[in-house]
Amino acid sequence: MYPAELVKPMREDLTQVGFEELHTSEAVESALAKEGTTLVVVNSVCGCAAANARPGAKLSLANAKKPDHIVTVFAGVDKEATDTARGHMVPFPPSSPSMALFRNGALVHMLERHHIEGRPAEMIAENLKDAYDEFC
Repeated sequence: MYPAELVKPMREDLTQVGFEELHTSEAVESALAKEGTTLVVVNSVCGCAAANARPGAKLSLANAKKPDHIVTVFAGVDKEATDTARGHMVPFPPSSPSMALFRNGALVHMLERHHIEGRPAEMIAENLKDAYDEFC
């Protein structure tokens, strides 16, 4: 478990643009039960999360079509919420950072760590925008 003061700025990087933090299994289930599309960002302290994932997720929201709901869980901090979110991402193995787009609770698009690591934020954002255009 990472100290709260370490992850605070990483959490705020997403919450300041409207992402809702999910801390419990119940919160994840409730978020994924909502009608419409939901982007789930599995946040992490990993360097690629800071350099690529979070900026990519934020940039992706500058699109005509975008998810109805944007939420985040924090790997290594919100264990219960992260485990529950990852359970909905099967058959993809757990990875962080990662991003998943759900429509009416069904997984429709997934970005695993290997899709994020080493790629610029703009490329990640474009991948997500393509998914929004198709599913949102």
